[in-house]
Amino acid sequence: MTTPPIRPAAFAAMLLRALEASDGRRKKRKRNTAPDSLGMAMKRALLEGATTSDPDPDEFEGFLLERALPEGGGALAMAREIFEEWRLAASSPELRAWLEEGAPSDDAEGEGGRADRR
Repeated sequence: MTTPPIRPAAFAAMLLRALEASDGRRKKRKRNTAPDSLGMAMKRALLEGATTSDPDPDEFEGFLLERALPEGGGALAMAREIFEEWRLAASSPELRAWLEEGAPSDDAEGEGGRADRR
């Protein structure tokens, strides 16, 4: 039995939760993390747009590119990364299950992180 394809909006919402853990790690670093923050802001904006618009799976890549092209460089890199992560989630039951569980992580802040479950 194959797993049904994951809708872009559902994937984007799950990946937004996973970004919370990444943000927790970023805040703990001792170096300047401003560039990381800018990239995550671009990625977050693209994911929020996908969550709201819920493009058809066949149109997801075009949807991301359409929104990233006006911004250029970094936004295009984030769009490509999101698309590749979506494709990976479609082919990896383990990744998809982790995302569906709320992307639990020891680095997550607030509800849902493993640190909250201790």
